[in-house]
Amino acid sequence: MSSKPGAVSGKNGWGFPLTAYRSPLTSLLIVAVALLVVACGREPLYQQQAFVFGTQVEISIYGADDAKARAASAAVLQEFDRMHRAFHAWQPSPVTELNAAFARGERHQVSPELAAAIRSATRYAEASDNLFNPAIGRLIALWGFQSDEFKPQLPAAQRIAALLQTNPRMSDITVDADGWASSRNPAVQLDFGGYAKGLALDHALQILRARGIQNALVNIGGNLIALGRHGARPWHVGVQHPRRPGAVLELDLNDGEAIGTSGDYQRFFELGGKRYCHIIDPRSGYPAMHTQSLTVLVPAGADAGLRSDVASKPGFIVGAPGWETQLKRMGIEAAMLVDESGKIALTKTLAKRARLVRQ
Repeated sequence: MSSKPGAVSGKNGWGFPLTAYRSPLTSLLIVAVALLVVACGREPLYQQQAFVFGTQVEISIYGADDAKARAASAAVLQEFDRMHRAFHAWQPSPVTELNAAFARGERHQVSPELAAAIRSATRYAEASDNLFNPAIGRLIALWGFQSDEFKPQLPAAQRIAALLQTNPRMSDITVDADGWASSRNPAVQLDFGGYAKGLALDHALQILRARGIQNALVNIGGNLIALGRHGARPWHVGVQHPRRPGAVLELDLNDGEAIGTSGDYQRFFELGGKRYCHIIDPRSGYPAMHTQSLTVLVPAGADAGLRSDVASKPGFIVGAPGWETQLKRMGIEAAMLVDESGKIALTKTLAKRARLVRQ
């Protein structure tokens, strides 16, 4: 990819692509290789694409009649739209209302859905030593990434240091049995951009199964989850190379498995020859600089989609050499790291399942 000083590549709302500065690498993070034969009309595969969460979403359903597949896809997309509005970090939403209450030092009643998300995110934050930290919304906003458009500029070091001193954490939040949420730290500002896509994948599988769909692949801007199979074989997918067009890795995705990738190449700006991405290291207050991409493969389970979204962030932030240890602490055995120099490393578990694509 050619590098331009001051170039911006953005995502809308949830860390998804904008059109301010695009290259071939701002296409979907993960491509569904198995879907290439669909255009030939040889398989009973229904596909629905839409623009939700500020990114392209694709739902592929195998083996169901068009009417059933269309209705199921519509139900999934409707749920995605609802979740986008419910969890938005800066447009008016239940999250922005709660953040305003925290800033005033007031408690606020939240929905059961938001209460469950806070409790779940707190558990993941603690498991990651707070490298996954949705409470740092102020830092994300300071860097300009809480915006539909952002400028290539660095925040003042003094402002970053001041926010670090406030030390916002998910553990600062308390939600009582009646749904009243409060924070002992007024600096806490929630941003679920590294959480909600994965949660939406899990919701999608629940909806598809409830509607009798047995085989499907759901792609939210590169985060995938599989249901059943693609005919006689598993769903075959590829992971986007962080610096070149095309896939860097291919593998079969089995029923209930999910893939999540964090990368520095979709939402970022370049200034002074350096790339600053939207993934902020809560320890330093600065974007993580030592990783191009980190991909995790999560086994089937009730929260596979959510885990795939959440677990990729701490591994990305840690980078080499400690990324494998960090992921194992979060229960992830299958993963791939592309470091700042472009060197690719796979865990033994993923190496048994995947194939590196010759560049």
